[in-house]
Amino acid sequence: MVRLLRALPVPLALIAMIGLAGAVLGRVYADPLLTQLVLGAAVGSVGVSLAARRLPSWLVAPLSVGALLGYTAFALWFTAQRADLPGALGDVAADAARNGIPRLLTALIPVEPMPDTVIVPLVTAWLAGLAGAEVGIRASRVLLGLVAPAGLYAGALYVVGPNAEPTIWPTLAFATAGAVALAAGGRPSQPPPGSPDPGSELPPAVRATMRLRLLAGTAAGLALVVGLAALLAPLVARQVGTTPVDPRRYVQPPQVDSLDENPLIRISGWALSPDQKLLDVTTAGVPAAAGPATGAPDGGAEPTPDADEAPAEPDPVEELKQPAGVRIRLAVLNDYDGVTWRVGATYRNAGRVLPAVESVPDVRTERVEQQIIIDGLTGRLLPAVPTPREVTGARVAYDQSSGTMIRPEGLKSGLAYSVTSVRERPDYDLLPAANVPSGDAVARFLRVEAGAPEQLQRLATQLAEDNGAPYGRAAAIESFLAEHYRVVPDAPSGHAYPNLNFFLFGPSNGGGQRGTSEQFAASFAVLARMMGLPSRVVVGFQSSTGSGPVRAADALAWPEVLFDGLGWVPFNPLPKPNTKPRPVEEDFKPEPEDPTPPPDEATETAEPTPSGTPGPAAAPNRRGGLGTPVVVGGGTGGLLLLLTGLAVVVVSLRRAQRRRRLADGSPAQRIYGAWREVTDALRLAGRPVPNHLAATEVAEHARSSGQGPTAPSAPTGPAGSGDGVPAPADPTDPTRPGTLRRAVPPIDDLAVLVNLAAFAPGNATDDQARQAADLALTYAGELRADRPWWRRVLWSLHPGPLRWRS
Repeated sequence: MVRLLRALPVPLALIAMIGLAGAVLGRVYADPLLTQLVLGAAVGSVGVSLAARRLPSWLVAPLSVGALLGYTAFALWFTAQRADLPGALGDVAADAARNGIPRLLTALIPVEPMPDTVIVPLVTAWLAGLAGAEVGIRASRVLLGLVAPAGLYAGALYVVGPNAEPTIWPTLAFATAGAVALAAGGRPSQPPPGSPDPGSELPPAVRATMRLRLLAGTAAGLALVVGLAALLAPLVARQVGTTPVDPRRYVQPPQVDSLDENPLIRISGWALSPDQKLLDVTTAGVPAAAGPATGAPDGGAEPTPDADEAPAEPDPVEELKQPAGVRIRLAVLNDYDGVTWRVGATYRNAGRVLPAVESVPDVRTERVEQQIIIDGLTGRLLPAVPTPREVTGARVAYDQSSGTMIRPEGLKSGLAYSVTSVRERPDYDLLPAANVPSGDAVARFLRVEAGAPEQLQRLATQLAEDNGAPYGRAAAIESFLAEHYRVVPDAPSGHAYPNLNFFLFGPSNGGGQRGTSEQFAASFAVLARMMGLPSRVVVGFQSSTGSGPVRAADALAWPEVLFDGLGWVPFNPLPKPNTKPRPVEEDFKPEPEDPTPPPDEATETAEPTPSGTPGPAAAPNRRGGLGTPVVVGGGTGGLLLLLTGLAVVVVSLRRAQRRRRLADGSPAQRIYGAWREVTDALRLAGRPVPNHLAATEVAEHARSSGQGPTAPSAPTGPAGSGDGVPAPADPTDPTRPGTLRRAVPPIDDLAVLVNLAAFAPGNATDDQARQAADLALTYAGELRADRPWWRRVLWSLHPGPLRWRS
């Protein structure tokens, strides 16, 4: 019995130390289940080693590993059932073993105990208990046996990092357990009763020498320990108040492609296939809709009001207070760079319970439950009513700042999941007097990239001048867009500055002033930011009842503005059904892109010589000055020299510009530079690219500009000219495709690279940038080579590319 009591302190200390490591790691978990599972692994591993202590040492490890597999299988099954994860145990275990480490380090805190977030701590704890028991108990090397639990504890501290409070008391308890194990395991064994003392046979002088050496060694060891403590204590003390390193910053969280980073570009595709079924939804906890959704792209058929009865002007605040239908959010787009809106999210693996998004205080909320079955919707983004708090039936990754969810494995038809959301219901009666926040916290939602069209800025200024209050400015944008523009399903996709400029100010008979909800929402958000209103764009679906099938016609983009005390408030800039838009010119007069200067300004550039003062050439040569031929010749030579210098400067600047575009900057910037070379070449060839065209449409435009049929032999120039240059078929348009003598290569591959640089700039590589440069130079060279010799000379000397904008 005494021997058993003496043998227990070391195993109990090992179990306590491993359990404390589990408790430290469990501070970032949602509940104490992980701590309990790690403690069970400690008891199991040390217990197997104690039970098999009489067996050969080579047999203990296989027995312990077999017990580890059984315990891990039970833990994975239990956590999978607890989290309602679908799939067989084998599939769940294989997925957890394959993705355990990255998912643990990318999981959203608090981490929910799931198979992939518990497998690594369980296996590590079991192996630490096995190593500690075998080395510390069987081999009686207690100090060496405590290395494994100490490493496990340090690893738990590192994984937790700055995401939990300091662990003072668990660390002291850990050190105490280790000291108990050392004290109990380091006690020298007593000789059996009646056995002779080995040291009694030694001479007294030898025994005295041994005692002296033992005393000197003890004193030296004590001095070494005290010296190290005095040296390291200040260093350790200074680290107590520092913030530990977070290992999560070294691990890449789940990523999305350009389609999910910018789902706004999918609106036009859905508008062309309105009957496509995307998902089925059943919503509970939502009041009945007050009426049909207003401003949806399809509009619906509504009776035209009688001529004698003028329709009442709708109150925007009342429309917010009584929403028509249920909006299901797909993604929140926070960032705009002048080319595209992006989600800009950092997704973290999450469990069923999602952390709460910081909400506005004193705002009424309601609980909404949805059952969603995916049908034709693709990508990774998961739709739900904002803001989701609990998800079952699907493994999700979550961006806490925007409330956007993704399924890292991607959506598939038949995927069913349930979402419980907490939707805010602010008091919209406070909107007319509400202010908007400012400062670094909302700088992201106020950023306006350089390069905005001047007309867009003038429109924002005009709308802001007549409306001082923030809500008045937002309502003015909403009314202006709803009254002057049309919703059409076949409008091309695009929301870059040129696209918005064409949508707002392009000729109505040429495709302008019409678009999908993509252009309406993007225009609203950009104009709002120019007025100092923090804004963003949301993509989702409008369901009239909240239950039933959701089709592509229900896809919708809408803008939101952030107000103090109210949070994000949605706006509806779409026109009401059966309304005829008013011409934009009635309320805003756009300026022409390249206004022609008035005649008087053009004539003022040259100052006439007063009639009463003769010019220098007319003055008589009374002093024997230079004669007229010398003056004329010198002036002509100077002019030629000046023109030659200007030509050299232009050629040098053009070459430096090309080198800067194609060789400097990131791969995405170099791809953009190659695209600028192509658009400049088309402009030099007399076929400029319209601003509203997308990249693929520009490639088609370039193909039509450079793949005309081979021209037949044309007559030479006028008789007696002697230049031998074939005259163009049409003197008024020498660059039309029918006169080309060769076919230039297409630039479809370059258009693909431009879209990659626009929507996923971080994925562009140096090889792709070099390929873009080769394509651009080849196209521009072939296009230039087809011109007559004098146009090729003017091509190289034209200063236009130095000042042309994109």
